[in-house]
Amino acid sequence: MGHLHFELRDGNIVSTKSLVEICFHGRGGQGAVTAANLLASAALQDGNKGVQAFPFFGAERRGAPVRAFTRISGEEIHLRSEIYNPDIVIVLDESIMELVDVIKGLKDNGKIIINTRKKPTDFEFFHQYNVATVDATGIALKYDILVGGIPVVNTPILGSVPKILDRVTLQSIQQVIIRKWTGKKELSERNVKATRDAYDQTEVSV
Repeated sequence: MGHLHFELRDGNIVSTKSLVEICFHGRGGQGAVTAANLLASAALQDGNKGVQAFPFFGAERRGAPVRAFTRISGEEIHLRSEIYNPDIVIVLDESIMELVDVIKGLKDNGKIIINTRKKPTDFEFFHQYNVATVDATGIALKYDILVGGIPVVNTPILGSVPKILDRVTLQSIQQVIIRKWTGKKELSERNVKATRDAYDQTEVSV
C-alpha cells in the first residue's frame, strides 16, 4: 500500500495521494480553458475518480495571457483553490514566457510541455525540470485547425500529455475530442490526427 501524504491548504489538512495538478499558460483565443476541460474529461474516462478543470478569471481579451487549471486524482477532490504549485505546466504559446514566469511554483522535478520548435535542451531549466517540446503550432497549421486564421493549439498539445503523464491515455483524449465535436466529423478527425502527430513528435528531456 502506498503512503498517504498530507498538506495544509486553505486551513485544511488534505490528502495529496495520487493528486496531479496542471497549469495551462496561453493567450486568449488559443483554447487553454477548453484544453483543461478536455484533459479532465479524458482523465475521468481513464478511471480517475477525481477531476477538476477551471479557468483563472482575468483579462479575457484575445491575445491576453490566460491561465487554466486541471486537477486529476485517484480519489475525490475537495480542494477548491487555484493551483499555486503545479506538478505539470503546459505552455501553449512560447512567447508568453517573455511575460509570465511559467515555472513559478512548479514542483521540484516537475514537468513542462512547451509549444515550440526548439528542443528540450534549448531551455536553461532542462536540468531542473523534465522538459517536453512539440511544434503544436505547425501541427495545427498542417490540419487547418484555425480560428480567424490563427492556429488553435489546444488539441494538438493535448497529444503530448500522455508522453509525460501516465494517468491519461491518448485514446481517451481522442475520444473526448470526438464527443465534443459530435456532428462535425471532419473537424473532429482533424483534431484527432493532430493529437497523434503531437504524441509522435514530442521530445522529452531525459
